[in-house]
Amino acid sequence: MLESVHQSAYQADTRDVDVIVVGAGVAGLAAAGHLTRAGLRTLVLEAAPAVGGRMSTEKIDGFRLDRTAHLLSTSYPELRRTPGVDTLALRPFAPGVLLHSDGRHQRAGATPVVRSARGALTAARALASAPRIPRNQGRPQARATGTRPGRLGAPADQSRLAMALARLAATAPERLLTRAEVPASQALATRGFPPRTIDGFVRPLLTALLADPALTTSSRCADLALHTYATGRLCVPEGGADTLPELLAAALPPGSVRTGVRVTAISTTSVTTADHGELAGRAVVLATDARSAAALLPGLRVPEFHPVTVLHHATDEPPLTEPALLLDADRSGPVSHTAVISQVDPSRAPAGRALITSTVLGTPPDAAHLDATVRAQLARLYRTSTTRWELLAAYHVPEAVPAMPAPHDLRRPVRLLAGLYVCGDHRDTSTVQGALHSARRAAHAVLTDLDAHPTFLEKPLETAA
Repeated sequence: MLESVHQSAYQADTRDVDVIVVGAGVAGLAAAGHLTRAGLRTLVLEAAPAVGGRMSTEKIDGFRLDRTAHLLSTSYPELRRTPGVDTLALRPFAPGVLLHSDGRHQRAGATPVVRSARGALTAARALASAPRIPRNQGRPQARATGTRPGRLGAPADQSRLAMALARLAATAPERLLTRAEVPASQALATRGFPPRTIDGFVRPLLTALLADPALTTSSRCADLALHTYATGRLCVPEGGADTLPELLAAALPPGSVRTGVRVTAISTTSVTTADHGELAGRAVVLATDARSAAALLPGLRVPEFHPVTVLHHATDEPPLTEPALLLDADRSGPVSHTAVISQVDPSRAPAGRALITSTVLGTPPDAAHLDATVRAQLARLYRTSTTRWELLAAYHVPEAVPAMPAPHDLRRPVRLLAGLYVCGDHRDTSTVQGALHSARRAAHAVLTDLDAHPTFLEKPLETAA
């Protein structure tokens, strides 16, 4: 596991700093990495005692507990383009997702991982040419046994679902953004998904990916989320969410990151701190969360937010042995999705123990009843008793995910003035990919204004997914 690599005690030597970055979340650290790679001396200031922002992990008795339980994808382009992330180990979930409905588990949405639009198109054509099961085949047996199609419908519905996902994978993000923009909940019926699978698979999946139970998110952002899902595998960083920011910090020169430094004012060429006076540079990048950014720069838009509550339970035996993401298609309680995360990433729990991580979206139940309510639902989802499970921690983050209602600007400006820039997931999509993409956009703007010839950033700045 990575140990903390940042400079925790402030040191006064800040001579010859080119760019000051305010905020050591993944966006700020990634922007600093791009700028450092281009030859600029960069200083990152963070008010908290550690780097990471919302991507933080608490260590308790050998368990590694994420505060917001971010879901990443192996298809995020910025994970391949951001300096310092090349050694990030990703632990994928089992292909597709596991749905719980009517007391049963059913796997769905497992698509071939494709590396190009041509590969996705080939997969779509193969699925389209696959033999179909006759509609009346198996009906007498169904009547005899009393079984009925689940929320995913018959096998033919699941085949059409796979085709719809393959078509999404084959569609370039730029083309997805030309579609009419409405709330995601209104667009689902027009995306080619079999009607039975919309409530049984697409809605619970998008709810988990967007942290938006009502699916008020822009349909374009939802399409991008489904495209990312269809072209990769859902995953988590090995060792916890804080592995990503720690890697980004480790890639910077020693002393580049100063924690415990609170910035109270900024301008195009300097920042003022609460305890260390004024620090000067040639440019300033504001990389805090949206509300903190608006406090330093009144007039910046503050979006609405989706609250997230994450509960971590421990037990001796894993209630599910496969590394699956389990969704509640019945929406029978506050938990949107859950996983035996120690089956996905064994480093998150000590030997002989299992760690179950569950996510509640929206307003959670009253704190006094939160654990009992969640346990009751988890007992149904995992089909086992949860009475002896140990609650390790419950984290509630009211402003965990910036909302992206329609219409949503996926290219919110990162250059405010020459010398003053802003980045974060509130400037692109509300994902780790969006935060990293906004960092690259901000770094590109800084290097252009400083005439630093950002040749390494001249790859197209496509839309974040």
